[in-house]
Amino acid sequence: MNVGDGGAARMIEAPDIVLVGSGIMSATLGVMLKQLDPRLRIQMFEVTPELAREASDGWNNAGTGHAGICEISYTPERDQHGGVPIGRALKIFEQFEHSKQFWGSAAAGGVVGAPEDFIHAVPHICFAQGEENVEFLQARHAAMAAHHFFGGMELTCDPAVMHKWAPLVMEGRAAGPVAATVGAGTEVDYGLLARRLCEWLAGQEGCGIAAGWKVTGLERVLERWSVKVQCQTTGEKRKLETRFVFVGAGGGSLQILQSTGLAEIAGLAGFPIGGEWLVCDEPSICARHDAKVYGAPPPSSPSLGAGHFDVRRLNGRRQLFFGPFASWTTRFLKHTGRLSDLPLSVRAGNLSALLRTAARNQSLVRYLVAEGFQSIEDRLRAVRAFYPNARSEHWRLVEAGIRVQAIKKADRGALYFGTEVFASADRSIAALLGASPGASVSVNVALETIQTCLPHLLADAECLERMRRMIPTFDHDLKQSANAALFEKTSREAEERLHLNH
Repeated sequence: MNVGDGGAARMIEAPDIVLVGSGIMSATLGVMLKQLDPRLRIQMFEVTPELAREASDGWNNAGTGHAGICEISYTPERDQHGGVPIGRALKIFEQFEHSKQFWGSAAAGGVVGAPEDFIHAVPHICFAQGEENVEFLQARHAAMAAHHFFGGMELTCDPAVMHKWAPLVMEGRAAGPVAATVGAGTEVDYGLLARRLCEWLAGQEGCGIAAGWKVTGLERVLERWSVKVQCQTTGEKRKLETRFVFVGAGGGSLQILQSTGLAEIAGLAGFPIGGEWLVCDEPSICARHDAKVYGAPPPSSPSLGAGHFDVRRLNGRRQLFFGPFASWTTRFLKHTGRLSDLPLSVRAGNLSALLRTAARNQSLVRYLVAEGFQSIEDRLRAVRAFYPNARSEHWRLVEAGIRVQAIKKADRGALYFGTEVFASADRSIAALLGASPGASVSVNVALETIQTCLPHLLADAECLERMRRMIPTFDHDLKQSANAALFEKTSREAEERLHLNH
């Protein structure tokens, strides 16, 4: 495998594409590009000695295959008629279908190894307590179950049925109105998947991966980008030129984009949010919970999403996660970030956007500070809302990843937690901005990047056929009722390739 460790990095001459970061976004785009056009020369840089150790790593995210099944934050409010709009959930579900199709194709082609190593079928449960939340969940289910994406979703207000779905959630629970929905979901080790994709890419002719090398700046030279890199162990510096750059560096993306001097970047800022998990390793407890259970978002910060009680399988071991607990931080990356990251990202062009956002989101700032000062017992009380019999000796606190939410002048102080692709006006550079649903829609991010910045790769029949082999429905709208049968067919094929047995 041509993956360097910082001292013996694999670098190629005159790459067509440079990928910054080795997480699921860059890894997916690199494999997709190489399969679309095997002649492309692709260079990847990763600042850490190991690949996909920041946001994509299994310990740094929830591992949820986000498909809108259990996440109330994707259907947060009612319309004027009392119904629950599900447009965002439909969009995210379709994007995750693209991911499953791509991963299924990659598994069938021997690109990612055994799929059961990184993806598992796991029920996705949305749990509600109290009359108001129960009534909302009933309305949400009515809206979603009417669509062919969610036709198999079940609803119950019967505690006995809920006990069968998630016994730990119901045991020891006080009497009161409760409800739950359940649908066929997945749990994904995005870090392992990203590393498998990188391994395949590194083995292809004309491709190189340099781990332990940091991209320190990008400079436009005529119609090409001059990429400055530095070895993190020896201090050696190099430059190379390329036609196109994709910045998939997670929290480090903002600083790299700011080095470009592009006018489009002038007002862009970043808002970092840290996180922590409570983790249970007790085998007798872990064996009794096989679901991802999401609740309602906190009223003080609804855009952050809700706490969730998840089964996880990392490094061949079954564990339970609860969280994430948000925290205030000024670092942009977990492993290589510095406390000065946020202050040093402030520019004259983005200062007003940062100040306006802070003023408009004071409740969020207070929430983050309060979360950071919680004791273990405070956090255990949150766990017991999902698992009433939880005991403190069975849980340990683990640092999660850091997500940096993009802040733009056009948002006028509002925070929109989501995932989006930035592209320069001349389409010579693209970057991933935002967080959730993040890794779940990595395939759609790669597809959007190609369609926006490299459309010539889809300009002939041969390339279109290659894309259809990777993502059969990339140019169909599966949300339309006329495509319900196509959705059923392609979804079944993807799940068979991924060995998902619901």
